[in-house]
Amino acid sequence: MIQSIALDKLIPHPDNPNRMSRANFRKLVRNISRTGRYEPLIVRPCPHKTGCFQIINGHHRAKALAQLGHKTADVIVWDIDDNQTDILLATLNRLGGSDTLDKKLALLKRLNKRTQTNELAKLLPQTAKQIERLTNLRMPSRLTPAATANCFANPLVFFVDNEQQQTIENALSLVRKTRKEQTKAARNAAALTHIAQYFLSQSK
Repeated sequence: MIQSIALDKLIPHPDNPNRMSRANFRKLVRNISRTGRYEPLIVRPCPHKTGCFQIINGHHRAKALAQLGHKTADVIVWDIDDNQTDILLATLNRLGGSDTLDKKLALLKRLNKRTQTNELAKLLPQTAKQIERLTNLRMPSRLTPAATANCFANPLVFFVDNEQQQTIENALSLVRKTRKEQTKAARNAAALTHIAQYFLSQSK
């Protein structure tokens, strides 16, 4: 059950390991300010201060709300012991899924139609340059030969600088297969896998 509790009654957990960059914190503040919505904080009765609650998940949201002048926060109170709290501190900000690339691109493109890139970058985790690159990214028209009815190709998307790109291209060229029936993407994937396998074998 969601409750509204005064911010001055919410105490940060001293061992919270999660940290947020200044840029992302500013985006969090903008999102809450713009929508007035946020995920309720997870707290527990404070073991060392009667009448107060210890934050388990939502430290940055609490800080953002205070910065915006809010006096209370929406919270969910869990009655848990120290051991359970430690487990949650170690997992709540770390366990999560990953984006499906085509759906991620479709979502970004839809948002970009309504909001300019620079403004969008103020709200999303990505920078303006990353948003531009992702929205201009073209999904392959067909899956690689490795994809079957039971095994689909998994996209990997990351950005490198010019020097890193040249180094990667040089390494790929040394091991890239030349089978004509393969696409360039498939040859690169095979080469990159070969490099990764070699590194793993050397690290044993």
